[in-house]
Amino acid sequence: MQRETIISLQNSRIRNVVHLREKSRERNKQMLFTVEGKREISMAVSAGYEIESLFVCPEFGEKDDFPAKYVYEVSRKVFGKIACREDSDGFLALVKMKHNSLNNINISCNPFVIVLEAVEKPGNLGAILRTADAANADAVIVCDPRSDLYNPNVIRSSLGCVFTVNTLACTSEQAFEWLKKNSITVYAAELESSQWYYNEDYTRASAIVMGTESTGLSSFWLDRADKRIKIPMKGRVDSLNVSVSTAIITFEAMRQRN
Repeated sequence: MQRETIISLQNSRIRNVVHLREKSRERNKQMLFTVEGKREISMAVSAGYEIESLFVCPEFGEKDDFPAKYVYEVSRKVFGKIACREDSDGFLALVKMKHNSLNNINISCNPFVIVLEAVEKPGNLGAILRTADAANADAVIVCDPRSDLYNPNVIRSSLGCVFTVNTLACTSEQAFEWLKKNSITVYAAELESSQWYYNEDYTRASAIVMGTESTGLSSFWLDRADKRIKIPMKGRVDSLNVSVSTAIITFEAMRQRN
């Protein structure tokens, strides 16, 4: 392990961390992403991710014990430049990407899968990943994503659950083909359905497909789903936040399975 001290805000390594934090294009180019927080870094390591380098601010008082090849000790001012959280604990890692695919994903014999079409907001994706972790869902498949899975806000809002849940991105066509290949019943959530979500049977291999709040699911999923389901809406608005809707249906499935 090599250790180095960085005190300059203009250090090239510090500028690079900022670029990786802010730009998905740079993350994909370098195959690196930032993980902030000791808990989240620990979860990434436990999930088999490799730390390329670790930035530690000794002024926060905690010791580092992560398997990093390079460790950089930085001042509180420098750490403030690379961090995106106000309540940070003084740890930030550059982690090497792992691209999960439908070909190597491990699922149970009776899987429950969450499929998201064109999810836009990192906070929504992060919240859904927390739901998936709590429910022990087999996978979260993000189809045609508009939000980078390694966006720091996804990692932060998921509390690191992006590392505890099988999470991958692919096209809707690839996801549907995989679901059919594995004999998984597809439930599409939509406002116009005549079937209440709680009247369906999720005890068998099931996948719920959720769309965006603005436009819902595309015709691709609505036309191919085995069943369409909806959540009762008694007020004036006709839709819920997608992360809330996902949680409602997911925990009904867990209730039935338990």
